[in-house]
Amino acid sequence: MENTDVNRSLKTRHLSMIALGGSIGTGLFVASGSSISTAGPGGALIAYVAIGIMVYFLMTSLGEMATYMPVSGSFATYATKFIDPAFGFALGWNYWFNWAITLAVDLSTIALVIKYWFPGWDSWKISLTFLLVLFIINLISVGSFGETEYWLASIKVTAVIVFLIVGICSILGVLGNQHFVGLTNFTYKKAPFVGGVPAILSVFVVAGFSFQGTELIGITAGESATPEKSIPKAIKQVFWRILLFYILSIAVIGALIPYTSPNLLGSGASDIAISPFTIVFQKVGIPLAAGIMNAVILTSVISAANSGLYAASRMLWSMSKQGMAPKAFERTNNRGVPLFSLTLTAVVGGIALFTSLYGDSFYELLVAASGLTGFIAWLGIAFSHYRFRKAYLFNGYSLDDLKYQAKWFPFGPLLAIVLGIIIIIGQDIRSLVNFNIGRLLFSYSGLILLFACWIYYKLRHKTKFLKLDEIDIEAAKKHKY
Repeated sequence: MENTDVNRSLKTRHLSMIALGGSIGTGLFVASGSSISTAGPGGALIAYVAIGIMVYFLMTSLGEMATYMPVSGSFATYATKFIDPAFGFALGWNYWFNWAITLAVDLSTIALVIKYWFPGWDSWKISLTFLLVLFIINLISVGSFGETEYWLASIKVTAVIVFLIVGICSILGVLGNQHFVGLTNFTYKKAPFVGGVPAILSVFVVAGFSFQGTELIGITAGESATPEKSIPKAIKQVFWRILLFYILSIAVIGALIPYTSPNLLGSGASDIAISPFTIVFQKVGIPLAAGIMNAVILTSVISAANSGLYAASRMLWSMSKQGMAPKAFERTNNRGVPLFSLTLTAVVGGIALFTSLYGDSFYELLVAASGLTGFIAWLGIAFSHYRFRKAYLFNGYSLDDLKYQAKWFPFGPLLAIVLGIIIIIGQDIRSLVNFNIGRLLFSYSGLILLFACWIYYKLRHKTKFLKLDEIDIEAAKKHKY
């Protein structure tokens, strides 16, 4: 008899560190400088605080559903059970596509970062080597994935903590040859706000991309040894992670570096030397600051690629279990790894990677199509939780029986829905205002893909939007994948 089950072997420390380090990447280490340059330190803080609050509520929503129904399909399964199977189908396939394409982007970035040290090396060979290494790590077991993520996240977390200590000491004039800086850069020229509301809204999009990946905790719930304990603990850390790692980091950068500094304009992963983290380390005289941050950023991108390969393979496996993907993809090896799902994800990621070498236009279209998927997944989480809680109470269940309760319902999911829509609309606000139809089709191609999948499944299977009395809460609790 063939095996189709995954193993619940992720430990609490794995999930806690995955939650803690999930959103720490180039969005914080590099692009945060561009955000301050665009909207000023005050504008950047407002954008990141707003998105941080949104993500906190999203994670509490996901936590409530994941402890009640811990499955690897996560939000796609929740959308199927609590909204409409056609929406679950569209959400799942879009999320798989997003990570498969993002895997190619991360592999390309890994090559860029490594060429900082070895400029003569071939990019495609570096990328292909890391694809193979990550495939093997995921193939060994889910524990191998979890342990790799644990140590990669540990490096990122340590780097941020060191940066905050160094930065605060620099602001106070304790380190380096600096005098007391205080908040003078927050009132420099047009600071703290630059560019008004449009600039802040543009940073909303950047901040949203920076936080993408936090929803991965919902995917890992399906392979957690003790989801009822591990998930709430990991979720509770989200608020402090947001406060400490993003909000405080941006405040430190804004205090130490004027928003007018040309060094803040770099927002590409290859701009290691002008990462705001690098600039601060260099100011206090830390030797080889650029090389150190390059190594930290490398761990971040490897972590993102590793997480993407894992998340996409589990989503495809779950879709297969629900009959929304070919049955072959539900097969697992004797260690509970969905081999065919993992292989297809790696192959599609590899193909997307090589399209970037031979044709930028098609590759850019793939990236654009996947760009909105993370935000669409967030909307799916918020709306699914709203429907879950409504159905839960409608069917006579008590909130006291929930192992984890999301706070501030229904404000939390409704706020997440509103901000999610604002971010999606703001993806290319200039083309919307000027009604550039060609650019709009390119920028919002992810929505086109979503609706195409949704309509296809709805027409083929004649599904409908579920009413509250049609949602089987008890059956959802017994759902095992």
